[in-house]
Amino acid sequence: MSQGRRRLGLRGEAAAEAFLTARGYRIIARNYRCPLGELDLVARAEGSLVFIEVKTRRGGRAGSGGEAISGHKRRRMMRLAAYYLAAHGLEGIPCRFDVVTLSVRPGSARIHVWRNAF
Repeated sequence: MSQGRRRLGLRGEAAAEAFLTARGYRIIARNYRCPLGELDLVARAEGSLVFIEVKTRRGGRAGSGGEAISGHKRRRMMRLAAYYLAAHGLEGIPCRFDVVTLSVRPGSARIHVWRNAF
């Protein structure tokens, strides 16, 4: 991944975290890494543990962030979530998957939260 794309992703994750926190999410893990991969954000919200994927796009050339969540990505996130739950002794608690998309253009940014995306 290029440095520019990595910086864009990090800025998007920081913006998503601020946006979610202002809406009552309590972030408990950022960039959680394990042998299976990485979860962007893990939070508590409305009595659930929420696994959050953040997709940041500059303009519309690469499609929307939501379009980037393929079946493969969903399955991978589910495996990562199961690993996280087991590693933290949290099996059986309510959880969900949210996707945050950011569309960044010069002078503006649009953020959308897809609650319970899959």
